[in-house]
Amino acid sequence: MSNRRPTVQLECLFFGPFRDAVGDKTVSYEIDADSVTAGDLLAELEATYPALEGELLDESGDGLAGDTVVTVDERNVGHLEGLETELDEESVVRMIPSVYGG
Repeated sequence: MSNRRPTVQLECLFFGPFRDAVGDKTVSYEIDADSVTAGDLLAELEATYPALEGELLDESGDGLAGDTVVTVDERNVGHLEGLETELDEESVVRMIPSVYGG
């Protein structure tokens, strides 16, 4: 029996200033967890990329910062379960800052 914690590998896509903060548009991100939520991932990303701190989550960590849009498999987390939206290894998470448009 292994003591290794389960991992989930996610594909994260960053737009606008978030891309600049991370240095890439697409990052495959692995997180240790039995179950991972969108909020867990955003907190991990802010910890991993200091330039993102406070840009994804609000000060309390209970909501998204500003008008940031986060989608999971092209569905806005606001229309799902918010930061409690469960992720799996097939999830594609996109982070779009409020000032980014097309």
